[in-house]
Amino acid sequence: MSIRLSSFLSSVERGFQAGNPVLKGGNLETTRTINYHLGLARLTLATKASKSAAESLGSILVQAYDLADGSTCLKVNLSWTKHEDAGECAHSIFEKPAVDWSSEAAQIATAWLAGPPALPEVEKMPQATDVPEQADALAAAG
Repeated sequence: MSIRLSSFLSSVERGFQAGNPVLKGGNLETTRTINYHLGLARLTLATKASKSAAESLGSILVQAYDLADGSTCLKVNLSWTKHEDAGECAHSIFEKPAVDWSSEAAQIATAWLAGPPALPEVEKMPQATDVPEQADALAAAG
């Protein structure tokens, strides 16, 4: 399992390099943190213009664990700086005979580059101040 974490992050980084993104006027920089004992890895993403300090863009958190059948599962959470209120963006990748880990990693890179998902619109609940207006409308209709 420990090799899967670092090799998966390498594949994600290659997915970013394939698109050669220039984000916010700078080049994409990545930093890895891996805890093999806990099965956790984080890929921190930043952009850096030629002489400026690096600006954090977000991260990709990967959790690896073994399932009851002995296969491995990776749970990947995507996050973006200044978008903490964005909807949950998690992907689970299950080890199967036909799984292409490089392709899965490229899809994760593409999903992160696409940005945070939009929050679903929530219906407005009637407020306490709306009740008298609704009662008047019902009385007039009846």
